[in-house]
Amino acid sequence: MARTLPHAIAFFLLAALLLAGCATTTPPAPGEPEARQLYREALQARRGQDYVRALELYEELLARYPFGPYARHARLEIAYVHYRLGEPESAVAAAERYIKLYPRDRHVDYAYYLKGLAREPHAGALERAFGLDPADRDAEAAREAFRHYAELLRRFPRSRYAPDALRRMVRLRNALARHELHVARLYLRRRAYVAAANRAAGLLRRFDRTPSVPEALAVLEEAYRRLGLEDLAEAVRRVREHNRPRWESGGAG
Repeated sequence: MARTLPHAIAFFLLAALLLAGCATTTPPAPGEPEARQLYREALQARRGQDYVRALELYEELLARYPFGPYARHARLEIAYVHYRLGEPESAVAAAERYIKLYPRDRHVDYAYYLKGLAREPHAGALERAFGLDPADRDAEAAREAFRHYAELLRRFPRSRYAPDALRRMVRLRNALARHELHVARLYLRRRAYVAAANRAAGLLRRFDRTPSVPEALAVLEEAYRRLGLEDLAEAVRRVREHNRPRWESGGAG
């Protein structure tokens, strides 16, 4: 009996060590492999431009693992997928949810940038075929995109997306000026000369140094002449003549 006692003690000591080892090991999070697999499948679908399938997988991932390590990335990906699907309202809403949940995340500047991308108007196939200008349509989407880009630059002036946002803001500002010019011309054709003059003058105040400035001055001059305001029309003509060499050489309005 005395001979077997050391063997028994050794057995119990080994068992205790094994149990202690199990107690100090952190088990994998429940469902983590499944969440990782869902995320990988969604990412693969997104990279393959199967955006409908990607959205389904990202939403399933959030529904099943809303607080897991992949949820944060999935929320930002959902905003991007909605943008690529041509669903601007859903894209902006998803980006705003991301910003609200993770205001200090290192990718939050991209969420602001994505809001601008989603709202920025783009010419469709029909417009390209018939030579229509997207600026001739309702400009509210362009204004909203401009505001989103401006917010990105204000909050994150050194963001990697800031230079492109600034370029897009210049393009949007030019498009908004074209929109105002289109409306002013429309009023002129309808003989609503006061409205035409007001619209052209508003363009000159708000969108100076855009390519639409010369034509806005032409509309303003004609509207003044139609209204019998010859002194004002002559003043506008002098401004046009003074700036004509600069405009013809490609200078800004």
